[in-house]
Amino acid sequence: MERVGDARELVLGYVDALNAVDEAMRAAIPSLERLADVLGLVRSRRIISRSGHVGTYSYTVHGAGCRFVSDNGTEVDVDFAADGSEIFDLWRLRWYGLSLPEPLDVTDQELRTAVRSLPSLLTEVRPGWFSVAN
Repeated sequence: MERVGDARELVLGYVDALNAVDEAMRAAIPSLERLADVLGLVRSRRIISRSGHVGTYSYTVHGAGCRFVSDNGTEVDVDFAADGSEIFDLWRLRWYGLSLPEPLDVTDQELRTAVRSLPSLLTEVRPGWFSVAN
């Protein structure tokens, strides 16, 4: 059961890290109303490049999302739904855990149990994909 507790802490850490990325990006780019707007800034207006540095983060825009890496090497990869909400899957959660200064390797089953234990925090938007509840 301890491993599920570790997985739960990993999920909570990912959500905190995602919120920190959002705050840092919006502080650095005042025209950003939400994190998903990064895609539009890269694709339409070319205001920012596909990859770069903002504050203590480097970022790389990919497909439907963006990967952020903090100065300590912690990675937060997130996709954006059509409505602009931030979504993530178990793979992104595992990758976050492995990138921590003290890596945490948990199984998909442990992560699945962890995310399902947080119904007031997370919503499963489609099978295996989650967003932070409003």
